[in-house]
Amino acid sequence: MTEHPTATWQAMQDGNAFYRRQQLYSIPGKLPDFGEYIVAGCQYGGPLALMRDNTKLLALGHLTSATAKAQIQIYSPAGESLLSFRWDQGKIIKFGWTRDERLTVLNEEGIYRLYDLQGDYQQHSLGPEASELGIIDARIHDNGFVAMTSSLALLEVKGWEGGRPLTLANPALTQPPHAWCIIPPDLNVSRHVEVLLSVESTIYTVDNLESVDQRLSRGPFTHVSPSPNGKLLALLTFSGTLWVVSSDFQRNIAEFEASGVPEAEGSVLQVEWCGNDAIAVAWKFLVLLVGPSGDTLQYAYSGTPFAVTEMDGVRIMSPDICDLLQKVPASTLSIFRPGSTSPSAILYDAWESFSSRSPKADESIRSIRPDLAKAVDECIDAAGQQWEPQWQQKLLNAAKFGRGFLDFHNPTDFVNMGQTLKVLNAVRFYEVGIPLTYSEHNYASPSHLISRLTSRNLHLLALRISSFLSLKPDTVLKHWACAKILRSRPTSTGVGKDSELTADDEVCKLIVDKFEQLGGTEVSYAEIAKKAWEVGRSGLATKLLDHESRASDQVPLLLTMKEDKLALLKAVDSGDTDLVYHVLLHLHKRLPLGSFFRLIEDGGERLSPASKLLEVYAREQNREMLRDFYYSDDRRVESAVLSLEEASKMNNPASKISSVKAAQKFFSEDKDHTFEAKMMEESARLLTTQQQLDSETDGKIAFFGSSVNETIRLCLVNNMAKRADKIKSDFKVPDKRFWHIKLKALTEAKAFGELETFSKSKRSPIGYEPFVRHLVEKGHPKEAVVYIARCDSPKRADLYVECGEWRLAGKECKDRGDKAKLEQLRRKCPNSMIERELDQILSTMK
Repeated sequence: MTEHPTATWQAMQDGNAFYRRQQLYSIPGKLPDFGEYIVAGCQYGGPLALMRDNTKLLALGHLTSATAKAQIQIYSPAGESLLSFRWDQGKIIKFGWTRDERLTVLNEEGIYRLYDLQGDYQQHSLGPEASELGIIDARIHDNGFVAMTSSLALLEVKGWEGGRPLTLANPALTQPPHAWCIIPPDLNVSRHVEVLLSVESTIYTVDNLESVDQRLSRGPFTHVSPSPNGKLLALLTFSGTLWVVSSDFQRNIAEFEASGVPEAEGSVLQVEWCGNDAIAVAWKFLVLLVGPSGDTLQYAYSGTPFAVTEMDGVRIMSPDICDLLQKVPASTLSIFRPGSTSPSAILYDAWESFSSRSPKADESIRSIRPDLAKAVDECIDAAGQQWEPQWQQKLLNAAKFGRGFLDFHNPTDFVNMGQTLKVLNAVRFYEVGIPLTYSEHNYASPSHLISRLTSRNLHLLALRISSFLSLKPDTVLKHWACAKILRSRPTSTGVGKDSELTADDEVCKLIVDKFEQLGGTEVSYAEIAKKAWEVGRSGLATKLLDHESRASDQVPLLLTMKEDKLALLKAVDSGDTDLVYHVLLHLHKRLPLGSFFRLIEDGGERLSPASKLLEVYAREQNREMLRDFYYSDDRRVESAVLSLEEASKMNNPASKISSVKAAQKFFSEDKDHTFEAKMMEESARLLTTQQQLDSETDGKIAFFGSSVNETIRLCLVNNMAKRADKIKSDFKVPDKRFWHIKLKALTEAKAFGELETFSKSKRSPIGYEPFVRHLVEKGHPKEAVVYIARCDSPKRADLYVECGEWRLAGKECKDRGDKAKLEQLRRKCPNSMIERELDQILSTMK
């Protein structure tokens, strides 16, 4: 039978406040005497980190592995060794814990490492300036720290991602403070870190904006300790006075003369808070608990104790015991306080009477009927505050008994408490060693507890708790898979690479099967594969990536692993064009150009979408790359077309001719495009000729870039008939086309005499009707009349009419004896005078 809860209670002198000393673990001989060590404790029932204090003498024969130089040993609160590692990065200035149980170790050069409980670490630096100045002290909190340089400047690091430190306001110190502490950002209204420095008789409050002298006269102080909620400060003066004040220094809360404790030996070692309402002052072999009214309780220890402030108490570690000191919770006090007549105390008494078959139970229940619901809730809460499972069960049974008399009571709190206590009892077991209180468990979260278990490689327990609380197992499975990869080795049945491949297959199958069995559907295989690659298991990483359903997670890791072709294939298969472009641009930047193009070409049909996307990108953004790609892929026609496109946008004659010649060369290398090659050759000759013409005319006439027809026209218009004839000959311009061009050019130049001479030079291959019609169209009907006589006789009358020569049209009809045509013209004539003339001609015809 375990002892009654009140057996561990002690009352303060005023009799109103009760505190209890709960023994968490008995650990004789597992831990060394803390007096010879520098110790850092992690809150929320976390581990302890110890390092030998080289400033203190060590008795001969007491050297242990934990006392070796520059070695840090980590223990659970149950005294179990969790990790030991050597430090090789210079003098350690400070070490402390983050909220997720990583040990932060800072050296004098501003280098700090974050160690997990497996010994893996991430390293960051405060920068070259901090390294040059040197770090002399620091204060570490859950989500960052403040470091003090040798110049007494304060640098704040926010978060643990290795960000650049921020310099806080300059407190203008001339020497290091006697003591100092920080109030974390989440406990300040401003949401900025606040540093409290004990300087001479006062305290400076420093944040990122200003340094304020609080103008105190009671200092200097040897210890400055903020309460867990940041609202109060415990200050210990050199004379031994413990002064409790509000953090804004506006209210005095209590004072106590710590120097007057007769059992205390030596100087005060620690001043820590017990929750937010009492202070634990530690000496060697003694811890004094000072209450709000200056009342005290004393607790003796066999060695030097070490205190860790918890949100609802203080955890005391000594070489042989681990205790939790805390104020007795209100619900527990209400039920178990001697003489208590509260409804919850009566309910508990009724349940005990019922269990012993006493009729008193019914009477007790009747007496508290109006307050029964409240009594049930108080019993449930008190169960959470108990450490012993037997008393937890009794209190829950009392609550269950009371619920039976209520018409309606929401069972959620009762069920949740039962679940929570099962989890807490499991993690409090000494082999696990996480003495988490009910309040701390509620403040954190179940997922945070799961992370703490996986960091200790307690995957089975973490998985069972996840299942019990209906949480997804993904986090546990991911950590388990990474741990499995680290521990697995090549099989003994194979040799060399064969053994590695066999081991890779086995581990991959084991991980995949476990995920499918336990429902880890949302676990990213890419993250696990990354871990495999980091430890040199690239084959295993590739196999794991095959099971990753999200290409956006697969591809970046494959690129990091330099599995270039596989990364490109996965990107193409995903159908995500942005992802394909990401891979292409990454490979283009990293690989030699030939290797890059060869990778795409060797991919065949599967990589054709990537090839097309590369073309689209290169055409818009990088024409040089497109030219190289076509050349590498032996795509002559596309190369020729690209050269022509570029030529069409060029203004420089030499460059344009060069591009056309390049296109001609590409076409000539493809037997199916001889016609195009010939056309390119002629185009280059034409451009060369036009370049010469431009030169001859001193650039006054723009020949370059024109067609053959336009070039001939320009020559004729500008009295360069011989050059026009030569171009006609060189480019085999047909006679008909040449006559049309010359007709229009001479008409444009109004060289009508030259035009007539040209028309008589030889028989016109286009006839003379085009001469007439073009001259009429351009507004030269009189000049057109000359050529009508050479046209076919049936058309002459109409042509004369088009030129406005109605009389000549009538005469032509008379000469041909075409009376019908003449009558037709008479009906269309524009005026009566012409009509009379045509009538006269008509009258002379038979």
